[in-house]
Amino acid sequence: MQIFKEKYIVNEKGKKTAAILPIKKYEELIEDVHDLAIVAERRDEPTITFGKLKERLRKNGLL
Repeated sequence: MQIFKEKYIVNEKGKKTAAILPIKKYEELIEDVHDLAIVAERRDEPTITFGKLKERLRKNGLL
């Protein structure tokens, strides 16, 4: 993991109003937010066991 130094934009009172970060870090954060949104949308969907999943994948020729 790459370590970076945070940079901030401040207003005339010295209060932080924005952050500057490397584009790679920004893209990773956007991807994480997208993944979390998908998880939230699917929260109430029924689940199956790992065994059932493997069985289904085998049946469909994917495993």
